[in-house]
Amino acid sequence: MIKEYAPLQSFPLKAGSSFARPVQVLPEHVKLSDPATNVMTDLNKVSLVSVRAITPMDKANAKMIRNGVRMLLVLDDNEQLAGLLTASDVLGEKPMRFLQNMGGTHDDIMVRDIMSTLRELEVMKIEDVQHARVGQIVVTLKKSNRQHALVVTEGADGRQTVCGLFSITQIARQLGVQAQSFELARTFAEIEAAISRS
Repeated sequence: MIKEYAPLQSFPLKAGSSFARPVQVLPEHVKLSDPATNVMTDLNKVSLVSVRAITPMDKANAKMIRNGVRMLLVLDDNEQLAGLLTASDVLGEKPMRFLQNMGGTHDDIMVRDIMSTLRELEVMKIEDVQHARVGQIVVTLKKSNRQHALVVTEGADGRQTVCGLFSITQIARQLGVQAQSFELARTFAEIEAAISRS
């Protein structure tokens, strides 16, 4: 039966080859009254960049820069979610506080030392997000004083799977507001000012 099929011709893989990466196209412009899913990074359509908890902080920062992202999912040795690392974690006060408390040098700081752990993270359920508006996401991020929020599905066994992500920088861009990457309060103030003008 297998004799009915002819093999396909094979070729050597060329040096410098890349691989396809999924791309999600979000609307360029949104309003607060638009569906929240218009500003959510859908992990069923695009892959998030991850890093191990035992990775040196500087390597993780270089990975963010190389991939053009401001947040990494942190994985443990079992490929389970251990936390989040943001550009603010790396470039903010956390590294200095760690060195003051633990000693050592900048090169000694690992992702696990400055990341937000699972205990510190709150998530939104996809069922709520699917019925929410962009304005509700902005208010939720502002209330939690965070730049990012995770969205999860929950299985019958209660296990959660991260399926989406919100970024205040992304939302601000889609609302047509100039976001201040490291000044969260200013970003929210500019969003509110832009909204009041429209």
